[in-house]
Amino acid sequence: MLFDLNENCGETFPGCDYRPTDRKNWMASLGPKDLHINNIVWPGTHNSATDRIGIPCISRPFAQCQTLSVYQQLALGTRVLDIRVNENNRVCHGILLTYNIDVVINDVKKFLFETTSEVIILEIRTEYGHRDPPEFEDYLEEKLSMYLIHQDDYVFGKTIAELLPKRIICVWKPRNSPQPKPGSPFWSAEYLKDNWIDTDLPSTKFDSNLKYLSDQAPVSSRYFFYRVENTVTAQPDNPVVCVRPVTGRIHGYARLFINRCFAEGCANRLQVFSTDFIGGDFVDACVGLTHARVHGEC
Repeated sequence: MLFDLNENCGETFPGCDYRPTDRKNWMASLGPKDLHINNIVWPGTHNSATDRIGIPCISRPFAQCQTLSVYQQLALGTRVLDIRVNENNRVCHGILLTYNIDVVINDVKKFLFETTSEVIILEIRTEYGHRDPPEFEDYLEEKLSMYLIHQDDYVFGKTIAELLPKRIICVWKPRNSPQPKPGSPFWSAEYLKDNWIDTDLPSTKFDSNLKYLSDQAPVSSRYFFYRVENTVTAQPDNPVVCVRPVTGRIHGYARLFINRCFAEGCANRLQVFSTDFIGGDFVDACVGLTHARVHGEC
């Protein structure tokens, strides 16, 4: 069904032909003084820190959603990270574990050290079925304090240049601990929302993404980030349970989705767009639409 839709409707939208010359520094290339936070289409990754999760060829195919490290994703142009942790500061996806959160933090800091004007949204949540890591806010503040943009509704109307040298909007979503308070160095769960549709049917996910996005306010009047995920997930009643072949059913239709957003009149609501196994073309699509917004083409 999506194949036929793609054949009939195509993948064109304002900015679709734009290709950043340097994905690692694409925000800098668009101009920090011109790039408002609420005008950015943020390319994101789903289950970002799963490149080395589980046991290769045994459990890894059931939980790995990215093959690139966090640093490699950021250098490719990713600007929203989805990190899941457990009570022992280990990154996890369900019951499967990978490296300590220090690996993620070090990758983020390396990227920020090598760039000057790139802002990222770092979402960290306690994974379902696990307890919050102890004193985690203190840990994050110690590691990242010089980069943290404090929780503030006015941030959405500001430009990148107005936020610098601060570079990280850190959304911390604990399960048992109190949510970050207003003015905190961390942003609460209310600032990064989505409508997760648990299905392995690409057309169902695609249509639901459009519907829920249409229900949102335009980015110009919204004081939270809204995420659409270009992913589908394995289901217990389907014999195909490995992540890559399942999510591959929708993976190639990101540009079609943006095209349909314009057709349905909700392109001005698109903000965070995430995927499994991110690649350069996905980043280019998000940056291209951002470029069009900056230049008043949409």
